[in-house]
Amino acid sequence: MTAIRIRALLATAIAATLLAAAALSPAGAAAEHTKTDVAVTGAEGTPIWISIYRPAGATRSNPAPVILHSHGWAGSRTKSDGAFQTELDRGYAVVSIDQRGFGQSGGLANVEDPDLEGIDVIRVIDHVASLPWVAKDRDTRGRIIANDAVLFAMGGSYGGGYQYIGALTEMRNTGRTRFNALAPEITWFNLSQALAPQKVTRSAWAAALYAAGAKDIVEYVHPAFAWGLTTGQWPDGTNPAIHNLDKEFFGHGPSGFVAKGIRLDIPTLISQGASDNLFNLNQGIANFQRTLTPRARARSLFLSFNGGHALPNAAPVGYATSGDACAGEGGFSALRLRFFDAVRAGRSPANLMPTAYNLTSADAKTCLRTDSINTYQRFTPGVDIEVATGTATPTGAGAPQHLEVANGPLTITGIPKLRSTVTTAGVDQRVFFAISVGTSPANARVVQNNVMPLRELTPIVQTERTIELPGIAVDVKEGEKVFLTVSPVSDMSFGHGSIRTPGVVGLENLRLDLPVSPAAVPDAG
Repeated sequence: MTAIRIRALLATAIAATLLAAAALSPAGAAAEHTKTDVAVTGAEGTPIWISIYRPAGATRSNPAPVILHSHGWAGSRTKSDGAFQTELDRGYAVVSIDQRGFGQSGGLANVEDPDLEGIDVIRVIDHVASLPWVAKDRDTRGRIIANDAVLFAMGGSYGGGYQYIGALTEMRNTGRTRFNALAPEITWFNLSQALAPQKVTRSAWAAALYAAGAKDIVEYVHPAFAWGLTTGQWPDGTNPAIHNLDKEFFGHGPSGFVAKGIRLDIPTLISQGASDNLFNLNQGIANFQRTLTPRARARSLFLSFNGGHALPNAAPVGYATSGDACAGEGGFSALRLRFFDAVRAGRSPANLMPTAYNLTSADAKTCLRTDSINTYQRFTPGVDIEVATGTATPTGAGAPQHLEVANGPLTITGIPKLRSTVTTAGVDQRVFFAISVGTSPANARVVQNNVMPLRELTPIVQTERTIELPGIAVDVKEGEKVFLTVSPVSDMSFGHGSIRTPGVVGLENLRLDLPVSPAAVPDAG
């Protein structure tokens, strides 16, 4: 062996030894994930505090994509060491945000006002995009766009609302959004309709949400809430001295943007609680079908699970078994990362599941999969009914009526619609509707604990009405029956929400359209 060859082998051996020693020594230990707390200047100069979690190895030459995260109503950002380990290990940075009025951030909560919370999100994105170790998007010629981070978002409820408001506010202001994809959970399309469908307040939730955030909320909400509580009226501008929450909150969600023709053209992974009786399935479906462009829907997925803002129904009696039969191994958080990975790789994330709609059944045992929830079959209960309403007792007057509609086996996935000729006696009459399942009226229970109201402010005579019922996912078995439940009260709208002046609501010529699709295939999830 030549002297040159010997020296080369020795040099290689020495280098390998030194590298091994460096790997074992503290000075040469692998880089660790880090966290930094920063205040960003939001709308009107308000400080918005964020925690920036930087993955190990993220540098200018090896930049990391970012996931924005935010909290639920009256919550605060995640800022503990060791949080978001799964995302960081996967190579994603995470930025957790204290929304205005909450945590360390200044100001008062304006309930996702585009001109306040929407601008706050944009300012956070500006800061994130300025970090040299954050990955940037490229234009059609492959050039880096300096202020455009590779950006995703996660969070539920209020933490889902900021995603839509941030992205849609950017669309309004510049015609595009810097978000590459969203993953909102259990959040709203139309905040007014969610809190008060047909202007019948979901008082169980309105009271709880107000109590949780009263000290942090903008001033105009306080007298509006007090007026609504004492009068039973949703603040809709009827009283000029009270702020019009109906109009205000319509604009604090996708509904206000969609009404102006502004929609999102990015992949979105939507998870909604079918047994969520605050932001029900209808709200999530509206976001999927109306907030997203057709091109975005083709690259997006809709899932439901049994949970969310879920209170049990006692009047009328309901049921739901908690669980998620659709998200797959690792649950929704793992699916979310696979969704983001697919977007980064330039693949369609919609291919992660066999169908666009993936709905957990009411018993949580199966995932009901379909590409369409808009195929309806008409059923006619074949009877005319009267529902007595009143204020004589704490629960009003009358009892729920269960009208037989169809026999199982039957799979229902989507939003049922009721059409009826309505006559009312008395002012401000309120009646609640739901789909129930049982073997007889005696044991029929409301599917996934959700009802929707009909409200008639003044007396009407034989007037045609169409009522959107709660969206559901249920696999009705052989021997079971489907019922239309009609109730004078709902404990989701206790007090003024369901009990008004005594009267009668007459329903004639009932026609029930159920979203029964032969393409809905039960699946073990």
